[in-house]
Amino acid sequence: MSVPMHARGALRTALWLAELGLPVLPLREGKLPFGNCRACTDSACGDRPHMIAAGPCQCPRPCHAWAAATTDPDVLTSQAWATCWRQAEAIAYHPGGAGLTVVDLDDADAITWARQNLPETKVVATTRGQHWIYRGAMQSGNKIRASVDIKSFMTYARWYGPGTGSITELPDSVRALIVRQETPPRPVVHAITLPTATGGGVCCHRTPAYLERGIAMAERSISDAGSGIHNTVYRVFLAVLSKHGRCGCLTEGHVERLFTAAHVKGESPRHCTTAWANARTALGL
Repeated sequence: MSVPMHARGALRTALWLAELGLPVLPLREGKLPFGNCRACTDSACGDRPHMIAAGPCQCPRPCHAWAAATTDPDVLTSQAWATCWRQAEAIAYHPGGAGLTVVDLDDADAITWARQNLPETKVVATTRGQHWIYRGAMQSGNKIRASVDIKSFMTYARWYGPGTGSITELPDSVRALIVRQETPPRPVVHAITLPTATGGGVCCHRTPAYLERGIAMAERSISDAGSGIHNTVYRVFLAVLSKHGRCGCLTEGHVERLFTAAHVKGESPRHCTTAWANARTALGL
């Protein structure tokens, strides 16, 4: 494999982190993961709903965002990943995969709050604030309070350096920031009974491919959300229901795919169920 000089530093760092047990992946411009390759576009590889377990997909490229993170040096140095290292702007890691939780503090107010409410641990300076890193994994969550995210399972955190201080055990005060359920992430869909349309529930405005394309686009909209995941999930649910909620063509499988995409972004089962119910109410379903 031939890797340009400007990419070798990132790859060396990635290999060092992998040796330490951190599953890593390259990030492109904007701190974004590399998009799915053509073979995996719109989940053609069959990654969903098994994405929660990093999927059955065997794609050799760093597809599927956090699920691509690896500690395997043969994968990191493979020809399939070489193009991404050439374009990489940063390195990320999957905290949950390493048994870690990152409290992402995006501004000075959030840092002040953490100092007043959370036990000391390893601190890493970021471009806008700090990462507080604890030993122990948990459910992730976006915007659990102003300018505070939890990054652990099913998400990635940018690597900014080793930081300062000693890492400490994940405290209950951090776990309590997320409303947890004992058996996530399978969504509760028993209450989602959609009315049929006039004419026996035959959807007159689409083909099966049209519906499939719409669900795939909805999944992608949720997956691409950079912030404000609660609002994004609600808007996507509202859009799907406004298009297909009255014709009876949505199945529990379609709804589960949307819920799974939201779970991958850190949305809790409770928030998904609430957002779906609110969207139905807004549309009078």
